[in-house]
Amino acid sequence: MIVVMKQGATQSQIKNVIEHIEQLGLKSHIIVGTELTVVAALGEKRDGARQALETLEGVDKVVPILAPYKVASLEVKKEPTIVRSHKLTIGGTQIGVIAGPCSVESRQQILDVAHIVREAGATGLRGGAFKPRTSPYAFQGLKEKGLQLLAEAREATGLAVVTEVMAPEQVAMVANYADVLQVGARNMQNYPLLEAVGESNLPVLLKRGPAATMDEFLLAAEYILKTGNRQVMLCERGIRTFEDHTRFTLPLASVPYLHQKTHLPVVVDPSHGTGKASLVAVMARASVAAGADGLMIEIHPEPDKALSDGFQALQPQAFRQLMDDCRLVAKALGKTLG
Repeated sequence: MIVVMKQGATQSQIKNVIEHIEQLGLKSHIIVGTELTVVAALGEKRDGARQALETLEGVDKVVPILAPYKVASLEVKKEPTIVRSHKLTIGGTQIGVIAGPCSVESRQQILDVAHIVREAGATGLRGGAFKPRTSPYAFQGLKEKGLQLLAEAREATGLAVVTEVMAPEQVAMVANYADVLQVGARNMQNYPLLEAVGESNLPVLLKRGPAATMDEFLLAAEYILKTGNRQVMLCERGIRTFEDHTRFTLPLASVPYLHQKTHLPVVVDPSHGTGKASLVAVMARASVAAGADGLMIEIHPEPDKALSDGFQALQPQAFRQLMDDCRLVAKALGKTLG
């Protein structure tokens, strides 16, 4: 249920509503808007709960939440959520760009890429320190050493570090170095991990699983949101279909659809979504045109020598051109990109 407070409701009245919600065995979640405050009452339905809450002072109305995902729903929060970390802003009129290599390979590599990313106008640096690979014999990442190098790159450039965490027991360590925690597609329904990244209170970038429905995607986000962490971004990175001309199928209809269902910002990863460097730029432009709040792009100084996913990484000049082109599309929509 959503308890909609009257305009001008006092903090004492809001606190009283929260206390009553908890007495009913439900969990409260406060959303403060520009004009109104609402309190979501989450949990199993309780007989008489709606009537009991409607009688409290300062309450305008109590409305049932129809969507299976509660806190992520537009029914709870009409205003779009904007996520910020350092100079990276995702949402509103700002399209944030996160770029970097698939994996951190060396100090020189990540520092060189970080400077390229910053000089092209992006504000987020991606790079995997822990790499989930299909083959156990493939490069698995530099682990904590990779995190240290990412932190060094942040100090040199001011970029916000976005990197993947793979297990609940890794969250504390990764959070010491990163600015945004990424939950990869393989872990979208790793519920202990979702709760752990939520409790870190860092922004979280949640990637859609390759076979996940929209409801499953949003319910995964709900696991993070219910911890009280509201800094959640949804990332469309393509789904597995019968097509084989691309690595995955990138369904850009996901972007406007999600905007119709949730207040959370939507990021698109055309690198994983296509798996082909030649298709990344055009799909990035299309993502911006579709209303994406952010882009996640893989780049590498020498893609042919990359230790992972070099076939989908852009060379520096191609990335600069992508930024220029996407900036033009964003401007046409009244937005800025960076």
